[in-house]
Amino acid sequence: MPDFTRRQLISSTAAAVALGSAGVGGATQQTDTGAPFIDGEADLFATTALGAEVTGPYVFDTDELLFSLQHPSTDNPEPYSKGAIGVIEGHRFDADGANDDFDELSIPTTKAEQQRLRVANGRYKILARENDTIDGGDANLGVPRTPDGERVDSFDGSRYSDLGHNPDMNQFVPTNEAGTEGYLFTNFEQSPGEVSRIPLARTDDGWEADLESAINLSSLDAFREMGGTRIDCGGDLSPWGTPMPAEEEYSHPLTTGTASVSDMLDAGTGVGMRGAGHFFNRPNPTGIQGAVEELYGDSSWYVQGYWALSGVELLGYYLGAEPYDQRGGNDTGSPGLLFGGGFPNKYRYGYLLDIREPTAEQPEPMKYYVMGRASWELSEAAADRRTVYGTSDGQDKGGLYKFVAAEPIPDYDDPADIRGTLYAPKRTNPPEGKEDPRNAVVELEWLPLGTATNGEVESWVAEYDDIDQWDYMDHAETDWWEDFDRALAEADREVAKNGNKDFISDEMVAEWARQYERNGPEGVDERLRRVPFLETRAATREVDGTVEFRKSEGIDTDGSRGGAEPGDNMYIGLSEVNAGMADDTGDMKHQQVDGGMVYRATVEDDYNVTRLEPAVVGPNADDPASVADKTPLNVDNTCVLPDGRVLLCEDADQLGRSYPNDGLYVYSPSQL
Repeated sequence: MPDFTRRQLISSTAAAVALGSAGVGGATQQTDTGAPFIDGEADLFATTALGAEVTGPYVFDTDELLFSLQHPSTDNPEPYSKGAIGVIEGHRFDADGANDDFDELSIPTTKAEQQRLRVANGRYKILARENDTIDGGDANLGVPRTPDGERVDSFDGSRYSDLGHNPDMNQFVPTNEAGTEGYLFTNFEQSPGEVSRIPLARTDDGWEADLESAINLSSLDAFREMGGTRIDCGGDLSPWGTPMPAEEEYSHPLTTGTASVSDMLDAGTGVGMRGAGHFFNRPNPTGIQGAVEELYGDSSWYVQGYWALSGVELLGYYLGAEPYDQRGGNDTGSPGLLFGGGFPNKYRYGYLLDIREPTAEQPEPMKYYVMGRASWELSEAAADRRTVYGTSDGQDKGGLYKFVAAEPIPDYDDPADIRGTLYAPKRTNPPEGKEDPRNAVVELEWLPLGTATNGEVESWVAEYDDIDQWDYMDHAETDWWEDFDRALAEADREVAKNGNKDFISDEMVAEWARQYERNGPEGVDERLRRVPFLETRAATREVDGTVEFRKSEGIDTDGSRGGAEPGDNMYIGLSEVNAGMADDTGDMKHQQVDGGMVYRATVEDDYNVTRLEPAVVGPNADDPASVADKTPLNVDNTCVLPDGRVLLCEDADQLGRSYPNDGLYVYSPSQL
């Protein structure tokens, strides 16, 4: 998914990683600079229109593939200039693989080929595009509105993305036994977030969308009452038949890189280490990076996740908050407005969701607060209906978490009563030195961070509902209405040094960890129980969990739609192997591979996962086009087909490629 600053921290020179030979498209590729590794073969099936990536892959019961065309270049010719959702007609990914042979797609070499979506077999039929008129003409696809019905993008304020331009998750809930009629749920990765529901039906002319009856779930009262959503990314279809969207809240980290809260306390300052999570309620929150550079000069640092604070102002408008001019008390419509009451609560974002009663006239959205707060890519629920894995995208943000409910999740009459334990990973076989990703088997145990009910965690979240940007300005000594610029600079310095007093403090996180180490997760003070659920990444880092998994993205298993079963293969895409995952400290010391990799795990009898092994390792930045052109690169979404093959969807940085397009590969593991 979009991570607009993720390259900032990467060395311009990739490490030379000797990975040996790899099966690519049925052939063996090897170069003097090392080669990618693929345990099996990978064949290029599709390339996207320029600027776009493949997101939200979903295979219908009819064996036809649907996916989103996310953030294409607006300079592409029609119909590829807008975010779109479409299906491949004329090709079926059969359960036994018997009838879906295809000749591998050639790479796009001309401008005309690069500006459209190409497939190896069949054609891509667009069903819906960003801003399409829906809901009887009263709404536009992917565009949230204020409580008064105004489009939120008609107001000033920072943008995470153009609304509707980033369709992501697609999950289909059938309403007939044949699976040819039902509702398609699609995430839009933006702020405020959006989940749309589009009726689909397969006729003699193929799949058709009823846009007249489509709705944006953000318009539902229940959606707004829970605060709406932010940065809606991938998602799963639960074993109980409901869509499970995910919020990719990149701005949540309290620290930058692998620094811990204790590191800041030991240093007596957060300067150089403070992350974006402290600046959510800052007026013009994305301005914090520029402010840090101005205030600290050569001692400034990258405030991890600051760019994802964009769109917070529009989220405020969506919720009905009213801005005030910073100096005069009037609404001027200018960016960086100072909001009073009704400002978004940062602890209401960064969760896995569930859309209960998905086929009802008004679906019932809910958030799994008890499953932890992170930059979720998506979840993978197991067949026991108790175990849920989640991948967290971004640099050194944990990457992988697990939740286990006390009882099957759909058996709880009230979602607030869902009770369970949140777990973080700990690598048990850390290497002494750099390890070849091709051979890097990662063994895990799971650290229980805490146990609670969903209602308990939501009640802790609600304690922060009244915090707004005025509270941020209280960190300053100068009254903001007398000298706003001076007061803002003072507030920035205070928060950078000592943290934001409006939220969970550094001291509170550290005290939770001390009591955790002394008494165990259930032996902490009542006031501290919230820490691992609301600041999951910081808590994991404090108790020495493994947070270095870099850009942990797609996760899927080769089980049925009933969820992951014991013995199933689980595939996890890490779109990059660098930063904290490739340095000389911590639990992960992989050799750097900017092309990323895909781990494979086996679901064990108790639905646990304790061993990750490499299935695909991408090319290096210095690999030539002859390798990079034909190898999966920066794999993001993964989707396991019924016969065990895996769709690998790229969010590529191109590296040494001769063409600028992302692709979709069909990966055939050697064990098939």
